[in-house]
Amino acid sequence: MTDMQVNPSFRLVYVPGVTPGKWVRVWSERLPDVPLDLLAVPFGDGERTLREGGADAGLVRLPVDKDVLSAIPLYSETTVVVFPKDHWLAAAEEVALDDLAEEVVFHPLDDTLGFTADTLPGRPAIARPDSTEDAIELVAANVGVLLVPQSLARLHHRRDLTYRPVVEAPQSQVALAWPQERTTDLVEEFIGIVRGRTVNSSRGRGAGQAAPEAQPKKAAAGRGKPQPQKSGGQKGGAQKAGGQKAGGQKSGGQRAGAPKAGGAKAGGRGAAARRGRPKR
Repeated sequence: MTDMQVNPSFRLVYVPGVTPGKWVRVWSERLPDVPLDLLAVPFGDGERTLREGGADAGLVRLPVDKDVLSAIPLYSETTVVVFPKDHWLAAAEEVALDDLAEEVVFHPLDDTLGFTADTLPGRPAIARPDSTEDAIELVAANVGVLLVPQSLARLHHRRDLTYRPVVEAPQSQVALAWPQERTTDLVEEFIGIVRGRTVNSSRGRGAGQAAPEAQPKKAAAGRGKPQPQKSGGQKGGAQKAGGQKAGGQKSGGQRAGAPKAGGAKAGGRGAAARRGRPKR
């Protein structure tokens, strides 16, 4: 890992269909002093941007060149087929690849599912569309159908089109990638965020910032601990109860052994009872 720069920033590139918003929010909470710059690029430019140093890390679609880039797979997307709402496929809840045998299936140049001319189901179009967006326009014209990851179907949503999941179809896998030679502390921080690490378990800068916060809590806990008290206010074998001194008793301000009118000498009544003689 390399040392972090003074006043650093973090550049994150991402391709269509990927939504980095939830990770960006966590970043802003943990590292509010480090700006995160987002760079949206076409599907084919994500890896190139990382290789050329245009971004620190990227949310891209696999495969990537593993000799140059490190990559952590994050999730796989459901593959869907896009078609007009009045198409016969709309009656199905899900579609099999064999169901597309008689359909014209577009194969855009920025295909993200890895199809080849031999593996693409259905009948090929006369020409390949330049992009997924162009292919969507042709689908809307009721010329054919299109296989894409579900996120791209949502991205290019139109009211006159719909889609259904396709079983046993190739899937697109989204990954976090970065140049192997530039695994910085900020890259480690973002890896921790996408993997769901807490701020205390992160290997990046957030872990170092979180540690001092635990100290005041510990000190506060110590101050709140109750101190042991002496039973009944005892000190050195002497006991006070209602203002009593050791060996003496006060009752209504009287000194022990000096009875006043209406009062009785401490212990006198009990002694007379023990002797069995009435007190005169």
